[in-house]
Amino acid sequence: MLVSTPRQELLDLVSELSFERKHVVLSSGKESNFYVDCKQTLLSPDGMALTGTVLVDEWQRQGLDIDAVGGPTLGADPMTCAFVLQARRRGIKIPGFFIRKEAKGHGTMAFVEGTKGMTPGSKVLVLEDVITTGGSSIRCIGHLRDAGFEVVHLFCLVDRKEGGREAIEAAGVPVTSMFTRDDFMGASEA
Repeated sequence: MLVSTPRQELLDLVSELSFERKHVVLSSGKESNFYVDCKQTLLSPDGMALTGTVLVDEWQRQGLDIDAVGGPTLGADPMTCAFVLQARRRGIKIPGFFIRKEAKGHGTMAFVEGTKGMTPGSKVLVLEDVITTGGSSIRCIGHLRDAGFEVVHLFCLVDRKEGGREAIEAAGVPVTSMFTRDDFMGASEA
């Protein structure tokens, strides 16, 4: 009898709720014959719980030293909340942050929100739902560095394997993907 793991359960859920074979134009401007809308999984009760478990398991497995976790709004928002809550359930208090697409036009005027308690040099783990070219991740990494934080790693839920991982790593940030396009498509299509 096969025992299901949280990672396998999450893969099954992403396959069921988020993966679609259809023609789309991605935010990068590229055309694709498949789409992964991770928000459909991340905003489901099981998806959020499993995402938190899988991300925190991977963080602990790698032994990464971090002070905070977060990523670009909107895709990483539920991932950040799931991570923070799951870490807390394990007795570990890791605060979260969000990175805006544009600096707030009033109040803090900041790109990065949720930084109370973080200091210059704080080590952060960036979360992304999907990476394609890596452009949005690299912009977020730049905003974090400009704010004085050290980006130690990036976790993504799905890597489309279209050069994003390589671009992010060329910017000096290691990448771990929970899943890749190969997990959803046959080897001949990937």
